[in-house]
Amino acid sequence: MKLFAFAAMCAAAIFLPTVASAQEVYHREVNQQHRIAHGVQNGSINKREYRELERREASLNSARRRDLRDGRLNPRERQQLNRRENRISRSIHHDEHN
Repeated sequence: MKLFAFAAMCAAAIFLPTVASAQEVYHREVNQQHRIAHGVQNGSINKREYRELERREASLNSARRRDLRDGRLNPRERQQLNRRENRISRSIHHDEHN
């Protein structure tokens, strides 16, 4: 019984950070999509800017899927994706305020 409990705790310790990380990425992506949609709706983001932001989001999603082929992100992949997300976020802010 103790062995089963230990195995369950180990599995949870391995699995839960992956779920938390995936949820964090998902929430950030949803937030950025809402920011883009809001900018388009209020006219602060024009069609050209919208297409460029969507192209960059699609490229980021492709990179994320490619990096997740082995089932997880290593620290380097996570850092690269986070940097790209940060750049897109800054672009959204810039496009909304220019």
